[in-house]
Amino acid sequence: MENIKREIYLEKIRPFINQSLIKVLIGQRRVGKSFLMRQIADEILSKNEVANIIFIDKEKYEFDDIRNYHQLLQYAKGRQKEGMNYLFIDEVQEIEEFEKALRSLLSDANFDIYCTGSNANLLSGDIATALSGRQMVFKIYSLSFSEFCGFHQLQLNQQALNTFLKYGGLPYLIHLPKDDAVIFEYLGNIYATILFRDIISRNEIRDVAFLNNLLKFLADNTGSLVSAKKISDYLKSQKSSKTVSVILNYIAYLEEAYFLLKVKRKDIQGKKIFEIGEKYYFEDLGLRNSVNGFKISDISKIAENAVYQHLLINGYKIFVGKSGDKEIDFVAERQNETIYIQVTTYLTDEKVIEREFGNLLSIPDNYPKLVVSLDEFSGSSTYKGIKHLTLLEFLSENI
Repeated sequence: MENIKREIYLEKIRPFINQSLIKVLIGQRRVGKSFLMRQIADEILSKNEVANIIFIDKEKYEFDDIRNYHQLLQYAKGRQKEGMNYLFIDEVQEIEEFEKALRSLLSDANFDIYCTGSNANLLSGDIATALSGRQMVFKIYSLSFSEFCGFHQLQLNQQALNTFLKYGGLPYLIHLPKDDAVIFEYLGNIYATILFRDIISRNEIRDVAFLNNLLKFLADNTGSLVSAKKISDYLKSQKSSKTVSVILNYIAYLEEAYFLLKVKRKDIQGKKIFEIGEKYYFEDLGLRNSVNGFKISDISKIAENAVYQHLLINGYKIFVGKSGDKEIDFVAERQNETIYIQVTTYLTDEKVIEREFGNLLSIPDNYPKLVVSLDEFSGSSTYKGIKHLTLLEFLSENI
């Protein structure tokens, strides 16, 4: 694993090495942020073997004494040398008012600073103001399908795709036998860790059972339009009750920990963003499957989640599209380009074909339109001018 470079991120970060900017790697726990920071340190050492690397890992007990910005400053200054000092801090949000220390060290001009965080509030509000534009933020995701195959030394084929859709892309899986019991035991532990450390403890949540039930509901409804009211109505049917505001707070906590990702709806013609009715997807497929168990009957939901994740990794901003009375699964925007995508399981039924391609044909512009399915489509790659790709083909490409 140590020799497998995550080039999709390294090539974005390299131009900022030795620049007077704080490099911040954000993302869900266990997606490989620490591993990526060590790869950056290795690249620095490969060009300067005497570079002064200072590494603080807040997940290790030996760094428990660094709790606030005073202690962080004292630790870094105590290891400072002449020339450039390279400071790496893993899970920096565990250090109280860390931004004050980072701002001070950056002003010294001989600190090149890198840090990771597992909470979306890491660079919000007062913290962003304190750093005042002195940071570059890089969002790190779990492994893409291509990365997954590279890590596990697999060919990009259907068998590998089936494994990826079941287990997801957490990098540590490379060390485990491909046994369902072992993998899902590990994923269950990561799920519990994220919930406890980044959601329950941080937000002082008392109703843990409700949080678990909420996640099960969202796993069951992956890729479906949901609202807080819909969730509230479901809970009432299950003899449970929470106000809409409480439900919205819990969902926000899940988003802040990067466990859950929200996609808003957009009117394609009017460009209006709707305030109610969103879709929710999971950061990692394996963790999504650990919530409710992996069921083959959920394959359409899992496939749609995989397409969404692939678009994110490739730098797209994503919406659910509305074109008249028709829904478009994904409107993916990047710089000046847009792609419309429909995702379906199988294209064996004429009604399904008409619906999936027809929804795209109703859009009155010339941006690329694409249908992604698990199966081949009658040996053809297009239908009425709209391109078709299998999920295997789509996930194997950098789009």
